[in-house]
Amino acid sequence: MLLNRSTYTNLFVHIIVWILFYSILSYPFLSEGGSFPLFMLPRMVSIILLFYINYFYFVPRFLLNKGVLFYLVLSLLCITLVVLFENILLSQPPPLINGPMGLNGNGVRYRPFSSSGSRAVELIDMPRGDFRFRPFFASFVRLGIPYSISSILRIYLEWKKNNNLREEIEKENIKSELQLLKNQLDPHFLFNSLNTIYALSVKKSLDTSQAVVNLSELMRYMIYEADKDMVPLTKELDYIKSYVQLQLLRLSDSENVTLKISGEDKGRAIPPLIFISFIENAFKYGTDYNGKTSIRIELCISNESIRFFIDNKIGVIRKSAKSSGIGLENVRNRLNLLYPNMHTLRVFNNGINYRVELELKNLKSA
Repeated sequence: MLLNRSTYTNLFVHIIVWILFYSILSYPFLSEGGSFPLFMLPRMVSIILLFYINYFYFVPRFLLNKGVLFYLVLSLLCITLVVLFENILLSQPPPLINGPMGLNGNGVRYRPFSSSGSRAVELIDMPRGDFRFRPFFASFVRLGIPYSISSILRIYLEWKKNNNLREEIEKENIKSELQLLKNQLDPHFLFNSLNTIYALSVKKSLDTSQAVVNLSELMRYMIYEADKDMVPLTKELDYIKSYVQLQLLRLSDSENVTLKISGEDKGRAIPPLIFISFIENAFKYGTDYNGKTSIRIELCISNESIRFFIDNKIGVIRKSAKSSGIGLENVRNRLNLLYPNMHTLRVFNNGINYRVELELKNLKSA
Protein backbone atom coordinates (compact mmCIF):
# COMPACT_ATOMS: atom_id res chain seq x y z
CA MET A 1 0.00 0.00 0.00
CA LEU A 2 1.40 3.38 -1.01
CA LEU A 3 2.00 5.88 1.74
CA ASN A 4 0.63 9.35 1.29
CA ARG A 5 2.59 12.53 1.78
CA SER A 6 1.27 13.11 5.28
CA THR A 7 2.47 9.65 6.39
CA TYR A 8 5.96 10.28 5.05
CA THR A 9 6.03 13.63 6.84
CA ASN A 10 5.00 12.07 10.17
CA LEU A 11 7.57 9.30 9.76
CA PHE A 12 10.30 11.83 9.05
CA VAL A 13 9.34 13.90 12.11
CA HIS A 14 9.42 10.84 14.38
CA ILE A 15 12.87 9.84 13.12
CA ILE A 16 14.26 13.33 13.64
CA VAL A 17 12.81 13.52 17.18
CA TRP A 18 14.36 10.20 18.20
CA ILE A 19 17.73 11.18 16.73
CA LEU A 20 17.72 14.46 18.62
CA PHE A 21 16.59 12.74 21.83
CA TYR A 22 19.37 10.17 21.84
CA SER A 23 21.95 12.67 20.63
CA ILE A 24 21.27 14.70 23.76
CA LEU A 25 21.59 11.60 25.94
CA SER A 26 24.85 10.56 24.28
CA TYR A 27 26.46 13.97 24.38
CA PRO A 28 27.95 13.64 27.93
CA PHE A 29 29.75 10.45 26.89
CA LEU A 30 30.99 11.61 23.52
CA SER A 31 31.94 15.13 24.62
CA GLU A 32 34.71 13.77 26.94
CA GLY A 33 36.34 11.80 24.17
CA GLY A 34 34.73 8.50 25.14
CA SER A 35 32.78 6.09 22.98
CA PHE A 36 29.08 5.43 22.99
CA PRO A 37 28.17 3.02 25.86
CA LEU A 38 26.98 -0.22 24.28
CA PHE A 39 24.79 -1.10 27.25
CA MET A 40 22.49 1.79 26.28
CA LEU A 41 21.52 0.22 22.96
CA PRO A 42 19.04 -2.37 24.32
CA ARG A 43 17.57 0.29 26.61
CA MET A 44 17.09 2.62 23.65
CA VAL A 45 15.38 -0.15 21.72
CA SER A 46 13.09 -0.97 24.66
CA ILE A 47 12.00 2.69 24.98
CA ILE A 48 11.17 2.93 21.27
CA LEU A 49 9.36 -0.42 21.23
CA LEU A 50 7.26 0.43 24.29
CA PHE A 51 6.48 3.86 22.86
CA TYR A 52 5.05 2.52 19.60
CA ILE A 53 3.41 -0.59 21.06
CA ASN A 54 1.52 1.72 23.39
CA TYR A 55 0.88 4.28 20.65
CA PHE A 56 -0.42 1.92 17.97
CA TYR A 57 -1.94 -0.88 20.05
CA PHE A 58 -2.49 -0.36 23.78
CA VAL A 59 -4.12 3.09 23.68
CA PRO A 60 -6.56 2.54 20.78
CA ARG A 61 -7.30 -1.10 21.66
CA PHE A 62 -7.53 -0.95 25.46
CA LEU A 63 -7.52 2.61 26.85
CA LEU A 64 -10.16 3.90 24.40
CA ASN A 65 -12.24 0.72 24.40
CA LYS A 66 -11.87 -1.25 27.63
CA GLY A 67 -11.36 1.55 30.12
CA VAL A 68 -8.64 3.25 32.11
CA LEU A 69 -8.19 0.62 34.87
CA PHE A 70 -7.54 -2.26 32.48
CA TYR A 71 -5.12 -0.10 30.50
CA LEU A 72 -3.21 1.01 33.61
CA VAL A 73 -2.83 -2.56 34.87
CA LEU A 74 -1.66 -3.74 31.47
CA SER A 75 0.79 -0.85 31.12
CA LEU A 76 2.23 -1.37 34.61
CA LEU A 77 2.70 -5.07 33.93
CA CYS A 78 4.36 -4.42 30.58
CA ILE A 79 6.77 -1.82 31.93
CA THR A 80 7.60 -4.04 34.92
CA LEU A 81 8.51 -6.95 32.66
CA VAL A 82 10.79 -4.74 30.58
CA VAL A 83 12.44 -3.33 33.73
CA LEU A 84 13.07 -6.81 35.10
CA PHE A 85 14.52 -7.89 31.78
CA GLU A 86 16.88 -4.91 31.69
CA ASN A 87 18.03 -5.12 35.31
CA ILE A 88 18.41 -8.89 35.56
CA LEU A 89 19.38 -10.21 32.14
CA LEU A 90 21.31 -7.08 31.16
CA SER A 91 22.85 -6.37 34.56
CA GLN A 92 26.34 -7.76 33.77
CA PRO A 93 29.05 -5.11 33.55
CA PRO A 94 29.54 -3.97 29.98
CA PRO A 95 32.79 -4.10 28.07
CA LEU A 96 35.30 -1.56 29.23
CA ILE A 97 34.83 1.88 27.70
CA ASN A 98 37.68 3.94 26.36
CA GLY A 99 38.48 6.54 28.96
CA PRO A 100 39.14 6.61 32.66
CA MET A 101 35.56 6.01 33.82
CA GLY A 102 32.21 4.64 32.71
CA LEU A 103 28.86 3.34 33.91
CA ASN A 104 27.84 -0.25 34.29
CA GLY A 105 24.39 -1.67 33.66
CA ASN A 106 23.11 -0.59 37.06
CA GLY A 107 24.27 2.98 36.71
CA VAL A 108 27.35 2.45 38.98
CA ARG A 109 30.56 4.19 38.02
CA TYR A 110 33.65 2.07 37.35
CA ARG A 111 37.16 2.37 35.96
CA PRO A 112 39.74 -0.04 34.54
CA PHE A 113 43.02 -0.67 36.43
CA SER A 114 45.87 -3.18 36.43
CA SER A 115 46.29 -5.74 39.21
CA SER A 116 49.02 -8.36 39.00
CA GLY A 117 49.44 -7.71 35.35
CA SER A 118 45.77 -8.22 34.45
CA ARG A 119 42.97 -5.78 33.82
CA ALA A 120 40.03 -5.71 36.22
CA VAL A 121 37.14 -3.49 37.18
CA GLU A 122 36.98 -1.41 40.33
CA LEU A 123 33.56 -0.15 41.42
CA ILE A 124 33.48 3.30 43.02
CA ASP A 125 30.72 5.49 44.42
CA MET A 126 28.77 2.33 45.16
CA PRO A 127 25.33 3.27 46.57
CA ARG A 128 24.56 1.93 49.99
CA GLY A 129 21.27 0.51 51.28
CA ASP A 130 19.17 1.22 48.18
CA PHE A 131 21.55 -0.50 45.75
CA ARG A 132 18.80 -2.82 44.51
CA PHE A 133 16.00 -0.26 44.44
CA ARG A 134 17.59 2.66 42.61
CA PRO A 135 18.24 0.90 39.28
CA PHE A 136 14.66 -0.36 39.15
CA PHE A 137 13.25 3.07 39.99
CA ALA A 138 15.50 4.74 37.41
CA SER A 139 14.34 2.25 34.76
CA PHE A 140 10.69 2.89 35.60
CA VAL A 141 11.19 6.63 35.18
CA ARG A 142 13.21 6.22 31.99
CA LEU A 143 10.55 3.97 30.43
CA GLY A 144 7.50 5.59 31.98
CA ILE A 145 8.06 9.12 30.72
CA PRO A 146 8.20 8.24 26.98
CA TYR A 147 5.39 5.74 27.54
CA SER A 148 3.19 8.47 29.04
CA ILE A 149 4.09 10.86 26.23
CA SER A 150 2.98 8.27 23.66
CA SER A 151 -0.37 7.91 25.49
CA ILE A 152 -0.95 11.67 25.56
CA LEU A 153 0.04 12.03 21.92
CA ARG A 154 -2.24 9.22 20.74
CA ILE A 155 -5.19 10.47 22.82
CA TYR A 156 -4.75 13.94 21.35
CA LEU A 157 -4.62 12.60 17.79
CA GLU A 158 -7.72 10.47 18.39
CA TRP A 159 -9.54 13.47 19.83
CA LYS A 160 -8.50 15.61 16.86
CA LYS A 161 -9.61 12.93 14.39
CA ASN A 162 -12.97 12.51 16.10
CA ASN A 163 -13.42 16.28 16.28
CA ASN A 164 -12.71 16.63 12.55
CA LEU A 165 -15.10 13.79 11.82
CA ARG A 166 -17.80 15.40 13.95
CA GLU A 167 -17.33 18.70 12.11
CA GLU A 168 -17.61 16.94 8.76
CA ILE A 169 -20.82 15.22 9.88
CA GLU A 170 -22.23 18.54 11.08
CA LYS A 171 -21.36 20.15 7.74
CA GLU A 172 -23.05 17.31 5.85
CA ASN A 173 -26.11 17.57 8.08
CA ILE A 174 -26.28 21.33 7.52
CA LYS A 175 -25.85 20.84 3.79
CA SER A 176 -28.62 18.22 3.70
CA GLU A 177 -30.93 20.38 5.80
CA LEU A 178 -30.32 23.43 3.60
CA GLN A 179 -31.09 21.39 0.50
CA LEU A 180 -34.28 20.12 2.10
CA LEU A 181 -35.30 23.66 2.97
CA LYS A 182 -34.66 24.77 -0.63
CA ASN A 183 -36.73 21.86 -1.94
CA GLN A 184 -39.57 22.89 0.32
CA LEU A 185 -39.29 26.50 -0.80
CA ASP A 186 -39.32 25.90 -4.56
CA PRO A 187 -42.85 24.39 -4.80
CA HIS A 188 -44.13 27.15 -2.53
CA PHE A 189 -42.76 29.80 -4.89
CA LEU A 190 -44.06 28.00 -7.99
CA PHE A 191 -47.51 27.67 -6.48
CA ASN A 192 -47.73 31.42 -5.78
CA SER A 193 -46.42 32.36 -9.24
CA LEU A 194 -48.85 30.06 -11.04
CA ASN A 195 -51.65 31.65 -9.06
CA THR A 196 -50.52 35.01 -10.41
CA ILE A 197 -50.55 33.78 -14.02
CA TYR A 198 -53.91 32.07 -13.45
CA ALA A 199 -55.38 35.36 -12.21
CA LEU A 200 -54.13 37.12 -15.34
CA SER A 201 -55.49 34.45 -17.64
CA VAL A 202 -58.93 34.64 -15.99
CA LYS A 203 -58.95 38.39 -16.66
CA LYS A 204 -57.75 37.66 -20.23
CA SER A 205 -55.01 40.16 -19.59
CA LEU A 206 -52.56 41.00 -22.35
CA ASP A 207 -49.84 40.73 -19.71
CA THR A 208 -50.28 36.96 -19.39
CA SER A 209 -47.59 36.16 -21.96
CA GLN A 210 -45.17 38.56 -20.28
CA ALA A 211 -45.92 36.91 -16.95
CA VAL A 212 -45.04 33.52 -18.44
CA VAL A 213 -41.73 34.94 -19.69
CA ASN A 214 -40.99 36.42 -16.26
CA LEU A 215 -41.78 33.13 -14.59
CA SER A 216 -39.47 31.25 -16.95
CA GLU A 217 -36.64 33.65 -16.09
CA LEU A 218 -37.31 33.18 -12.41
CA MET A 219 -37.36 29.40 -12.74
CA ARG A 220 -34.12 29.49 -14.73
CA TYR A 221 -32.47 31.33 -11.85
CA MET A 222 -33.80 28.84 -9.32
CA ILE A 223 -32.63 25.85 -11.34
CA TYR A 224 -29.18 27.04 -12.37
CA GLU A 225 -28.23 29.48 -9.62
CA ALA A 226 -30.23 28.79 -6.46
CA ASP A 227 -28.73 25.32 -6.00
CA LYS A 228 -25.38 26.94 -5.15
CA ASP A 229 -24.28 27.80 -1.65
CA MET A 230 -23.59 31.42 -2.58
CA VAL A 231 -24.73 33.54 -5.53
CA PRO A 232 -23.72 37.04 -6.65
CA LEU A 233 -25.81 39.63 -4.85
CA THR A 234 -26.51 41.32 -8.19
CA LYS A 235 -28.28 38.20 -9.50
CA GLU A 236 -30.28 37.79 -6.33
CA LEU A 237 -31.46 41.40 -6.57
CA ASP A 238 -32.38 40.92 -10.23
CA TYR A 239 -34.40 37.90 -9.16
CA ILE A 240 -36.26 39.98 -6.56
CA LYS A 241 -36.97 42.71 -9.14
CA SER A 242 -38.36 40.17 -11.61
CA TYR A 243 -40.53 38.63 -8.94
CA VAL A 244 -41.95 42.00 -7.92
CA GLN A 245 -42.68 42.82 -11.57
CA LEU A 246 -44.47 39.49 -11.96
CA GLN A 247 -46.64 40.24 -8.94
CA LEU A 248 -47.44 43.76 -10.13
CA LEU A 249 -49.00 42.31 -13.29
CA ARG A 250 -51.84 40.73 -11.33
CA LEU A 251 -52.58 43.64 -9.00
CA SER A 252 -55.46 45.97 -9.78
CA ASP A 253 -53.96 48.71 -7.63
CA SER A 254 -50.18 48.66 -7.16
CA GLU A 255 -49.65 52.35 -6.55
CA ASN A 256 -48.44 51.76 -2.99
CA VAL A 257 -45.99 48.99 -3.89
CA THR A 258 -42.39 50.24 -3.81
CA LEU A 259 -38.98 48.58 -4.09
CA LYS A 260 -35.90 50.59 -3.17
CA ILE A 261 -32.32 49.28 -3.36
CA SER A 262 -29.36 51.41 -2.24
CA GLY A 263 -25.65 50.73 -1.95
CA GLU A 264 -23.10 48.90 -4.08
CA ASP A 265 -24.13 45.32 -4.92
CA LYS A 266 -21.28 44.35 -7.25
CA GLY A 267 -18.61 42.00 -5.97
CA ARG A 268 -20.79 40.69 -3.12
CA ALA A 269 -22.21 37.22 -2.53
CA ILE A 270 -25.18 35.95 -0.56
CA PRO A 271 -27.04 32.66 -0.04
CA PRO A 272 -29.88 32.41 -2.58
CA LEU A 273 -33.56 32.90 -1.76
CA ILE A 274 -33.02 34.51 1.63
CA PHE A 275 -35.49 37.39 1.19
CA ILE A 276 -38.06 35.92 -1.20
CA SER A 277 -40.29 34.28 1.44
CA PHE A 278 -40.85 37.61 3.19
CA ILE A 279 -41.70 39.23 -0.15
CA GLU A 280 -44.03 36.36 -1.13
CA ASN A 281 -45.95 36.66 2.13
CA ALA A 282 -46.23 40.43 1.75
CA PHE A 283 -47.87 40.06 -1.67
CA LYS A 284 -50.02 37.19 -0.48
CA TYR A 285 -51.41 38.89 2.61
CA GLY A 286 -50.95 42.59 1.80
CA THR A 287 -54.19 43.30 -0.11
CA ASP A 288 -57.06 44.92 1.77
CA TYR A 289 -60.84 44.65 1.30
CA ASN A 290 -60.81 47.18 -1.54
CA GLY A 291 -58.16 45.33 -3.55
CA LYS A 292 -55.46 47.81 -2.69
CA THR A 293 -51.98 46.50 -1.97
CA SER A 294 -49.57 48.40 0.23
CA ILE A 295 -46.02 47.01 0.35
CA ARG A 296 -42.75 48.80 0.96
CA ILE A 297 -39.49 46.95 0.34
CA GLU A 298 -36.04 48.38 1.04
CA LEU A 299 -32.55 46.89 0.78
CA CYS A 300 -29.57 48.87 2.01
CA ILE A 301 -26.11 47.51 1.20
CA SER A 302 -23.06 48.64 3.18
CA ASN A 303 -19.44 47.47 3.24
CA GLU A 304 -19.93 44.30 5.27
CA SER A 305 -23.68 43.95 5.77
CA ILE A 306 -27.04 44.18 4.05
CA ARG A 307 -30.25 45.38 5.70
CA PHE A 308 -33.62 44.22 4.44
CA PHE A 309 -36.88 45.92 5.39
CA ILE A 310 -40.42 45.08 4.28
CA ASP A 311 -43.70 46.45 5.53
CA ASN A 312 -47.18 45.57 4.34
CA LYS A 313 -50.79 46.16 5.37
CA ILE A 314 -52.50 43.09 6.74
CA GLY A 315 -55.26 42.28 4.27
CA VAL A 316 -58.37 40.15 4.26
CA ILE A 317 -56.61 36.83 3.79
CA ARG A 318 -55.55 35.17 6.98
CA LYS A 319 -53.12 32.29 7.22
CA SER A 320 -54.66 29.08 8.53
CA ALA A 321 -53.13 27.56 11.60
CA LYS A 322 -52.34 24.37 9.67
CA SER A 323 -50.30 25.83 6.80
CA SER A 324 -49.02 29.10 8.17
CA GLY A 325 -45.39 30.11 8.26
CA ILE A 326 -43.80 27.31 6.22
CA GLY A 327 -41.71 29.68 4.10
CA LEU A 328 -40.87 31.94 7.03
CA GLU A 329 -39.86 29.03 9.21
CA ASN A 330 -37.57 27.79 6.46
CA VAL A 331 -35.88 31.18 6.30
CA ARG A 332 -35.40 31.23 10.06
CA ASN A 333 -33.77 27.81 9.95
CA ARG A 334 -31.53 28.78 7.04
CA LEU A 335 -30.43 31.96 8.80
CA ASN A 336 -29.54 30.01 11.95
CA LEU A 337 -27.47 27.59 9.88
CA LEU A 338 -25.79 30.05 7.51
CA TYR A 339 -25.42 33.11 9.74
CA PRO A 340 -25.12 31.91 13.34
CA ASN A 341 -24.69 34.95 15.59
CA MET A 342 -24.22 37.04 12.44
CA HIS A 343 -27.77 38.10 11.67
CA THR A 344 -30.60 40.02 13.29
CA LEU A 345 -34.23 39.21 12.47
CA ARG A 346 -37.15 41.18 13.89
CA VAL A 347 -40.83 40.61 13.05
CA PHE A 348 -43.56 43.04 14.11
CA ASN A 349 -47.30 42.43 13.86
CA ASN A 350 -49.77 44.89 15.41
CA GLY A 351 -52.81 43.52 13.60
CA ILE A 352 -52.72 46.32 11.01
CA ASN A 353 -49.18 46.22 9.66
CA TYR A 354 -46.74 43.36 9.31
CA ARG A 355 -43.08 44.38 9.28
CA VAL A 356 -39.84 42.41 8.93
CA GLU A 357 -36.35 43.78 9.58
CA LEU A 358 -33.39 41.59 8.71
CA GLU A 359 -29.69 42.42 8.83
CA LEU A 360 -27.03 40.05 7.52
CA LYS A 361 -23.53 40.74 8.80
CA ASN A 362 -20.17 39.64 7.46
CA LEU A 363 -21.24 39.97 3.83
CA LYS A 364 -18.89 37.91 1.67
CA SER A 365 -17.17 38.84 -1.57
CA ALA A 366 -18.30 37.17 -4.79
